[in-house]
Amino acid sequence: MVADSNGPRVLTDDRTAERYSAVVRVLYRVLVLNLAVAIVKIVLGYFTGAVSILSDGFHSLTDSASNVVALIGVSIARRPPDEDHPYGHRKYETFASLGILVFLILVLVQVLGAAYDRLISGGTPRVFPEGIGIMAVTLVVNLFVVAYEEREARRLHSEVLRADARHTRSDVLTTGAVLGALIGVWFGYPILDPFAAVVVAVFIGRAGWAIAQESSRILADEIVIAERDVRSVVGAVPEVLGCHQIRTRGSADHVFMDLHVWLDGQTPLESAHATSHIVKDLLMRRFPHVADVVIHIEPPPEQLSPKQS
Repeated sequence: MVADSNGPRVLTDDRTAERYSAVVRVLYRVLVLNLAVAIVKIVLGYFTGAVSILSDGFHSLTDSASNVVALIGVSIARRPPDEDHPYGHRKYETFASLGILVFLILVLVQVLGAAYDRLISGGTPRVFPEGIGIMAVTLVVNLFVVAYEEREARRLHSEVLRADARHTRSDVLTTGAVLGALIGVWFGYPILDPFAAVVVAVFIGRAGWAIAQESSRILADEIVIAERDVRSVVGAVPEVLGCHQIRTRGSADHVFMDLHVWLDGQTPLESAHATSHIVKDLLMRRFPHVADVVIHIEPPPEQLSPKQS
């Protein structure tokens, strides 16, 4: 028997709508900052001829592109459940994270190609103190964006903000490497310019791998809440003799749970139904990120004693 759950508590309330609106506001603000940083780096890269600055500029440009992809993904993910999508559209936000991964791969190929060309053809970029200062300013802006986006990702439980912050964090590391290379070129070591571009590629690759891991975890329905945590809540209901076959899936802020709960075989149907609601309410209070809980009521296995789970 599957307990009546009064319908899934899917993310359709005012609080959830505000959550998506907040995510969109963060993305728009970050988009403006990322565009400004990218334009400055690209212009400076072409002016100086530094392949490291230019590569870092295109890396920053993918930050802006990923913001656009994320905005599109969130606009779809916020739609309420419908007949064809009874679980909602939340995974479109995960698809948006994969879109960021695609942009990372594209820029990775471009950066490696530019570094290879400079290593083969040689050349010395024009480096001047003002250029180094401009790069330092963009580094400060990137640090602010990462801190802001990571804070909002935790507050809003948004994997797309988390993925975008990870992307920008790699930009912080690459800009630091480029700054070091520019100083090295200033002191007469032009070979550091293409080497810095290779460092940029390494950071991009690491960011892409981390995004791929997190997105695949959600799409592959990896466990979200540990069984022991669920058992501790269910075991607090006196009428419950135990539980098993606990399953959770989804993203950090949108989890679906189902489990089998053991009640005495002589329990009347209405009493069993009421107990299942008690269990569900406790679980959803303990784990507010759970969108719905489906409970199957059954008697305990004969070999298990009461309260053993």
